[in-house]
Amino acid sequence: MRVMVMVKATKDSEEGILPSTELLEAMGKFNQELINAGIMLAGDGLKPSKQGKRVAFDGANRTVLDGPFAETRELVAGFWLWQVKDMAEALAWVKRCPNPMPGPSEIEIRPIYEMADFAETLTPEVAELHDRNREKATRR
Repeated sequence: MRVMVMVKATKDSEEGILPSTELLEAMGKFNQELINAGIMLAGDGLKPSKQGKRVAFDGANRTVLDGPFAETRELVAGFWLWQVKDMAEALAWVKRCPNPMPGPSEIEIRPIYEMADFAETLTPEVAELHDRNREKATRR
């Protein structure tokens, strides 16, 4: 199963305060453990939301919203994509993670939909298109 593991933003991360050398080293070691275990597919930190954009959809209308965005604790400061056996394995890895922020912080784990989850409504043509697109995207 694939999961997205999200490091939630804090006041410091939204202010653009960079992690300490010690934290970068600890996270680097943790990432290397994930890679060595065959768990980590991707991962990166995100710049503060003041450098981001949101696009709001309402039917055919699109509205661009400039950051920063409210509710810091609901924002994402970084992420990993992991391949794990199950949620228990993902949770065990997150519990081993160094605290990703200087103070209190949260990490959220969310399962990623797989094509099998759509089996009742998925046509063979849509499944083939999805597989082709995913293959092309992973070659980039």
